[in-house]
Amino acid sequence: MTSWLFGLVIFTFHMAGIVSAILALLSSRTSQGAIAWILSLITLPYLAVPAYWIFGQPRFYGYVTARGERDSVLRHVLARYRSHVDPYLTDTPDPDVRAVEQLAQMPLTSGNRAELLVDGQATFDSLFAGIDRAEEYVLVQFFIVRNDALGLRLKECLRRAVERGVRVYFLYDKIGSHKLNEGYLRDLAEAGIEVYAFRSSRGLRHRFQINFRNHRKVVVVDGKEGWVGGFNVGIEYLGQHPRHGPWRDTHLKLTGPSVLGLQEAFWEDWHWATGELINLSWIPTTICEECHDVVIVPSGPADTQDTASLLVQHAIHSARERFWVTSPYFVPDQSVQDALRLAAMRGVDVRIMIPERPDHLLVFLSAFSFLPDMLRAGVRVYRYQPGFLHQKVMLIDQAAASVGTVNLDNRSFRLNFEITAFLPDRQFAAQVERMLEEDFSHCREISVEEVTSRPLWRKLMSRAAYLMAPIQ
Repeated sequence: MTSWLFGLVIFTFHMAGIVSAILALLSSRTSQGAIAWILSLITLPYLAVPAYWIFGQPRFYGYVTARGERDSVLRHVLARYRSHVDPYLTDTPDPDVRAVEQLAQMPLTSGNRAELLVDGQATFDSLFAGIDRAEEYVLVQFFIVRNDALGLRLKECLRRAVERGVRVYFLYDKIGSHKLNEGYLRDLAEAGIEVYAFRSSRGLRHRFQINFRNHRKVVVVDGKEGWVGGFNVGIEYLGQHPRHGPWRDTHLKLTGPSVLGLQEAFWEDWHWATGELINLSWIPTTICEECHDVVIVPSGPADTQDTASLLVQHAIHSARERFWVTSPYFVPDQSVQDALRLAAMRGVDVRIMIPERPDHLLVFLSAFSFLPDMLRAGVRVYRYQPGFLHQKVMLIDQAAASVGTVNLDNRSFRLNFEITAFLPDRQFAAQVERMLEEDFSHCREISVEEVTSRPLWRKLMSRAAYLMAPIQ
């Protein structure tokens, strides 16, 4: 009897491996990923089958996204308010900008004010002041929220808003904020704040989807003001972490019609987390003196294409003079690597800024496996010295720039829900250029010799870490 059960278990695992291998063949986003999964699922199904159903799912099939789905309940609601937004839509003749609109499934809007926020104190002072101005509602979404001094300031600020009669909706990622204790969440709920966790594994059908994250950082006040960028809620983002030291990050405050793009992304996420449709204002407001054009680009594993990766590739290919990018995690897919090398070969000033001090060892090691080829092609790589670099910024020539949550790695490209503000605006690009020039002055440039002279054991570790990139 025991041998019969043992044989049945073996047969079940191998059949599951074959079925999973067929699914991997049909759904994997890259040929390398498909081959790796198929080989492991057939030869080692006992280990590979559980791993595939946890880490190998290429799409977040349960997430109902409003973008691109004309029969979506959310899209029908938004259609009622389209006439209010129409006066601010910009019919650009620039094919590069139209491509970004197509990727985003959101329009380019005019009448926006964009304010760069380049450190934690400035960011949270601006954000808390905005919440204090709220009259109707506040939408708060972060990947990481900590129950520390900064987290307590946020809680108190939101509590004051509720006391004024403002509706507050608080959404956090269950995995990113796994250390957030129940007492903090209970205090929010008892204050009258609507609190929910974003769980990709919500419900029985999606119980294996635990490798997806909601990495967005968005705050919206009354549909009029919005904040987006790299900052989460924790004292390390104020530079108060003893190991990381000074924290270099960038956030963006938006005022105007583009805020509705941030709001729509939050609305969709809230609908997934709760099943609810919250009542929000969709009438845009413009009060700016120097207006910018903005496209909000949400991206994630529910998209029909790799929106974040394609956005980065498009930015690189459209650059003619300069492409500067900053990212704390630099393990781009092969398409982005090739685009960076080709840009450098055609004479574009390609610069990549990454941290000197890593906070993720595997990601740090992974970069060394492909850096030699990029450096030989003319790509320049800089390591930021004063502390930890966490900003996610792109600069394209003197014509456009972006600020958002996307890292240059597989997780941001394919597994995380992310959001980016793309501004095809020369004035804003000039501000970003000055900001990055200051950052580059605090960096050291990496040479080919530095990377290639490492001992063999470190090269082997780097290569092994790079192979793990799809699930990092």
